Amino acid sequence: MAGRALNKLSAAQAAKLKTPGRHSDGGGLYLFIDQHGRRRWIFMYARGGKRTELGLGGGRDLSLAHARTEAGKLRAMLAAGGNPKAERARDDHIPTFGECADAYVEAMSPSWRNAKHAAQWKMTLTTYAKPIRGKPVNEVATQDVLDVLQALWKRTPETAERLRGRIENVLDAAKAKGHRSGENPARWRGHLDQLLPKRQRLSRGHHAAMLYDALPGFMADLRGRSAVAALALEFTILTAARSGEVLGAQWNEIDLEKKFWTIPAARMKAGREHRIPLSSRAMEIVEAMQTLGTEGFVFPGPRPRRPLSSMAMAMLLRRMKADITVHGFRSTFRDWASETTSFPHEVCEMALAHTIGNKAEAAYRRGDLFDKRRKLMEAWAVYCAKKPSDKVALVSRHVQSKAKAGKKAA
Repeated sequence: MAGRALNKLSAAQAAKLKTPGRHSDGGGLYLFIDQHGRRRWIFMYARGGKRTELGLGGGRDLSLAHARTEAGKLRAMLAAGGNPKAERARDDHIPTFGECADAYVEAMSPSWRNAKHAAQWKMTLTTYAKPIRGKPVNEVATQDVLDVLQALWKRTPETAERLRGRIENVLDAAKAKGHRSGENPARWRGHLDQLLPKRQRLSRGHHAAMLYDALPGFMADLRGRSAVAALALEFTILTAARSGEVLGAQWNEIDLEKKFWTIPAARMKAGREHRIPLSSRAMEIVEAMQTLGTEGFVFPGPRPRRPLSSMAMAMLLRRMKADITVHGFRSTFRDWASETTSFPHEVCEMALAHTIGNKAEAAYRRGDLFDKRRKLMEAWAVYCAKKPSDKVALVSRHVQSKAKAGKKAA
């Protein structure tokens, strides 16, 4: 092939040719004209004694110059020992849904909040979408999506809805890469909403919380316990933090000299770094944990280099016969701050790391009201250490007896 003449045709000659058949330009490049006058460029080569023909493109769409460029690439590939047909097949490969799903998770995970979020995507697209993972992504149709969703839609509708959205994203990405065309079979509005029942939104109840009047008595009982779970729960209450934030707290997040704890953005629900001023009692707990010589996590679990179990504080509340949740103490703190103090609303909300709902206000606020929040958290610690009065004890007993009566009635 290397010895054959190249560029036999001129652009004018190629344009005037009308005779059906193959018209050589040299080097394996031909202009093919069929019986109906349709024109296309082809490349012909012999490999292993076998003659092969590859289409390069239509005569109207591909100019002579571009056809020669493509033919030159194929000749170079042959000279290097390559197989143009095999390479073409590899380039034309349509990936499976599973391949597209894995590629999507890998590409998008850096933009997600944390590794747990990425793991949830991977699990649902691997386990629940297993029936379509081996299917070429361009062949995934509405019935395939329904087959994946229908049983799950009845059993765990919230998970099914998330899965539907993730399948839709994967298919959209596949379309953007040119692997499929047409409407997305996982689209909800105007498509699957006509085939699946609308999911009933369950109204979420508030986390069971303790009346702030009863808190001093509870804290006195809690401080009588020396377990790590008890110290972790007290620290959670004093900082008004979420349990996951406390359990994941590490020593490099705590400034012992300036007495504050910085939770990195990756571990915050809102995805923003949050500083918490530590009250005198909160610092006592930190120092107590420091004397234990723990490394890594402030509140370690029994297993080396692992935090306290996510169930440890909940089980402690159960042993204390407190029919409340750990998260509910944030509500207790908020009620106390609103009803018994004069601290501004924004200071209390920032203590809970709540996002500012008003976009204009959020745009102009740069500080985190840290000094004002230090005073708030110190006042909260003083209240938590308050000696419970007979009236408070009576309120606490009334709440507990009312809860027991409600259980019996249920």
